Amino acid sequence: MSDQPTSPGQPSRSKARPSQRRTEPVIVEEAELPEAWRKRPWVPLLIIGVVIAMVLGSGLLMDQALKASTSPALAGCVTSTQTGPHTFIGPQPIGTAPTEKYIATINTTQGAIVVRLHPEIAPVTVNNFVVLATHGYYNGLSFWDAQSWEVQGGDPMGNGRGGPGYDLPDEPNFHPTWAAGAVGMARVAGGAVNGSQFFIQKGAWPAPGPTAVYNRFGTVLSGLATVQLLTTADHITSITISVT
Repeated sequence: MSDQPTSPGQPSRSKARPSQRRTEPVIVEEAELPEAWRKRPWVPLLIIGVVIAMVLGSGLLMDQALKASTSPALAGCVTSTQTGPHTFIGPQPIGTAPTEKYIATINTTQGAIVVRLHPEIAPVTVNNFVVLATHGYYNGLSFWDAQSWEVQGGDPMGNGRGGPGYDLPDEPNFHPTWAAGAVGMARVAGGAVNGSQFFIQKGAWPAPGPTAVYNRFGTVLSGLATVQLLTTADHITSITISVT
């Protein structure tokens, strides 16, 4: 039966009693160390050291594996000082060579586009593209403009007004010509060549054709069908650069 509440001054009907149950003390026995460890106290320290070395070694191997994924020919492709997530203090230092053959694989939400770059006719533009791509600048950026004859991406703002914080110099060329599969840099009418926005031609340039320099720096080797599928709902997942 449970106790009933009492009024002030009225004696309680029952009184709590101390428990008669005794709690036996808990005896914790020390773990016995192996005989070899007691005679050689340095053994546990040695084992700990080996484990730490293995952990550090695995991390070093992973780091080396990541470094190995980048071609030694691209080791000099470092960026200028970064001032924001997608902006830099100035143009990218030269880390490529006009005599090398560079292949860019532009991975998109529609598939891969393989592009041969042309450092022999646009060395500054190719270097800029390679440096930005190698450091993941284009990852996740959308194709903000898609027309019947071209598709354009590389704008961190996604509206055609963004860039890396600097422009590129004009690099005019007469060969190869502008046609389906040509890759060039965007520019505002009357302005300079954008530092990151590029476009890929799907078909013939509408008349009267290009009336300014657009730094043609690449040609699609494979994936032109993928280019045809790209819309403003698509984006770049990554760009990898290889040196052949």
